Amino acid sequence: MPDIRKHRGPHPEDRSLFGDDQVPTLQQAVNELSWLLTREYSIKAALKLAGDRHRLTERQRLAVSRAACSDQSKAGRRASAVNHEAVRGDDLIVDGFNLLITIEAALSGGILILCRDGCIRDLSSVHGSYRSVNETDWALQLIGEALATMKPASIRWLLDQPISNSGRLASRVRAAGEQNAWPWKVETSFNPDREIASSEAVVISSDGPLLDQVDRWLNFARQLIEKRLDAPWLIDLS
Repeated sequence: MPDIRKHRGPHPEDRSLFGDDQVPTLQQAVNELSWLLTREYSIKAALKLAGDRHRLTERQRLAVSRAACSDQSKAGRRASAVNHEAVRGDDLIVDGFNLLITIEAALSGGILILCRDGCIRDLSSVHGSYRSVNETDWALQLIGEALATMKPASIRWLLDQPISNSGRLASRVRAAGEQNAWPWKVETSFNPDREIASSEAVVISSDGPLLDQVDRWLNFARQLIEKRLDAPWLIDLS
């Protein structure tokens, strides 16, 4: 069935799955999953243990898995994070789909999760194909304006080439940069994670496994959401 969504907003059951009465259980599940990951359990086995214990739905398990991380990852990610003032005159590299989809979801009223490592993550997924939504251009404008205030030397966007419509989105991102005279270079790549991890630029992403591999990263999505969005739907599972 084709994706005909106009927004990247909440799932119809999210109000009940992530209501105030559910948050304590979800927080406990995040704590338990993080404890297991710290002791090097596989994510699949650990999530099944925590999820089954609390009788979580698949969507709740997705939120818990995105919020949790091992103590080792938490410490490493905090150590490699840089302040936004520190990127002035530096080069930035953007995990394009990761950043854009999070901001689209935030603008669409989708649920956001404050995670254990300090990142804000959404529950969206492109499933191999990206489709722009009504908030796409708005999201690009907000991202561009926020990046411009940091005055970086350059900004390189990378998009996953195997994802359908990545080339079309690259053209859209490139056009936004040209219209606003932002120093953007936009590319598609068969393996953007590998290129990002090996880059010397400051990384903009909230992808946990990727953050474990990089030397420097900026928690940009959280900064943008907290400073520029009015009352996003954010639950604290940190």
